[in-house]
Amino acid sequence: MTKNNLKVVKSTKDQDLEKKEKNKALDAAISQITDNFGKGSVMKLGQQTAMDIESISTGSLSLDLALGIGGLPKGRVIEIYGPEASGKTTLALQVVAEAQKTGGICGFIDAEHALDPVYAKKLGVDTEELLISQPDTGEQALEIADTLIKSGSVSVLVIDSVAALTPRAEIEGEMGDHHVGLQSRLMSQALRKLTSSISRTNTMVIFINQIRMKIGVMFGSPETTSGGNALKFYSSVRMDIRRIGAIKDKEQI
Repeated sequence: MTKNNLKVVKSTKDQDLEKKEKNKALDAAISQITDNFGKGSVMKLGQQTAMDIESISTGSLSLDLALGIGGLPKGRVIEIYGPEASGKTTLALQVVAEAQKTGGICGFIDAEHALDPVYAKKLGVDTEELLISQPDTGEQALEIADTLIKSGSVSVLVIDSVAALTPRAEIEGEMGDHHVGLQSRLMSQALRKLTSSISRTNTMVIFINQIRMKIGVMFGSPETTSGGNALKFYSSVRMDIRRIGAIKDKEQI
């Protein structure tokens, strides 16, 4: 003997009333979140403010087209990595020059202590207005970056490079001391702290990184980047810059 399953079907009027109650509860929740955490803490994805992404040109038309939005996105973390002398800093400086053309304030944290102002000027950078810092330690560099980002006044901030962000403990120690994972932990902590400020202030932060070779790799690429894996995950755009050939004019390169 089978037992009949009875299902109560709500009327259209009851469904509309239930929907109104849910919308009312949702509006109250959004209002409370806005009061506690500020405007824009939660919103519908279809709202215009959430959909529009501003960009800054790289100075290269083909690269801008490849990126899909006409350049690099503002309010995001960008990683530019590659082998030595491949044009990483040149690309970053071109972005700085493009941002300055639109009236943006730009900063350059020169952890490598190797920025050439003459070369930067030739690329179109207004070196007179460029904010520059040459920190002694990785902690100092990232604290300076945090302060500049939170000011909300900087359009583009370049950090050159991740490999040169040396932890204070390593600098104060002796040559040959082992400091396993210090830089990776420093980068992971810094990115957790910086990400929300970067998005809120619409600041583009460009990390220039170097490549290293992994030991004992039999299959796949032996290349990796310094500073651990955190930057890979937090970056909205990662660009591998390297030389693929030489431009020749008859016999001259």
